Amino acid sequence: MRYAVIDVGTSSVKFVIAERAEGGSWATVVDRAEVTRLGEGLDDGGELRPEPIERTVEAVAAMVEEAGEAGVGEIAAVGTAGLRIASNSATFLDAVRERTGVEVEVISGEEESRLAYLAVTSSLELGNDALVVFDTGGGSSQFTFGRADRVDERFSVNVGAARFTERFGLDGVVDEQAIGAARAAIAADLDRLDGRPVPDVVAGMGGAVTNLAAVEHELTTYDPNVIQGATLEAAEVDRQIELYRTRTADQRRGIAGLQPKRAEVILAGALIVRTVLASLGRDRLTVSDRGLRHGVLAERFGR
Repeated sequence: MRYAVIDVGTSSVKFVIAERAEGGSWATVVDRAEVTRLGEGLDDGGELRPEPIERTVEAVAAMVEEAGEAGVGEIAAVGTAGLRIASNSATFLDAVRERTGVEVEVISGEEESRLAYLAVTSSLELGNDALVVFDTGGGSSQFTFGRADRVDERFSVNVGAARFTERFGLDGVVDEQAIGAARAAIAADLDRLDGRPVPDVVAGMGGAVTNLAAVEHELTTYDPNVIQGATLEAAEVDRQIELYRTRTADQRRGIAGLQPKRAEVILAGALIVRTVLASLGRDRLTVSDRGLRHGVLAERFGR
């Protein structure tokens, strides 16, 4: 049986098709993301704008069509921070339903963090150490604290790359003063991480994390086998922050490993990742190529 999951985020729409064998194992058929920036301008007026809605509906429709052509029996679609925040989310949800027949379920931040944690612990060998899993996206970041299958705490905060890009103008060349101001604002919004015991392991997922790892490895063609389980050092994140700070969006698009459509938001994403590490007292993280969509896949279709 083949199943598909569509994850509609603030910056990108992620899509996975997987085939479930009789023994319960999964084989990935398709796994990709398309940057549509659904949340573009959302902070200005609290509403989704017509153009981002249209291009995101187009992306979802193409994925639904691809799923049909691939023989998918059932599709699950979820929406995250941008759709939680926007006052006119129903406009987007209705447009997707009318165009494709698919219902996008807008899930809570807590549910998002739970499913992201499931995706990581089911795909990486992390032992029974004290673990923090974080998933940073365009509009929010989710954090889960636990050990293996045991979850001790989880929460979501409105810290996302799209939001800070617009707030501090991080889509092009910026000076160190602007970087300092953005870091301070991110740290203030992540104050729930302060003063906690240092975890044994930090695992990160989301477009910012995987793109940082892909740039480190100079992957001209994205390879999930290289990214999954890779280690990303704080010093490497610092190097890339300086790399992006001194370049325009067009210049960033020429960097090997960086998804071109992420050129505008990658600096903010890198600053968020670096601040998370600093707040948790760690100098490295384990990269997960698996994310919310894989958690939904495991829970909705894995039994």
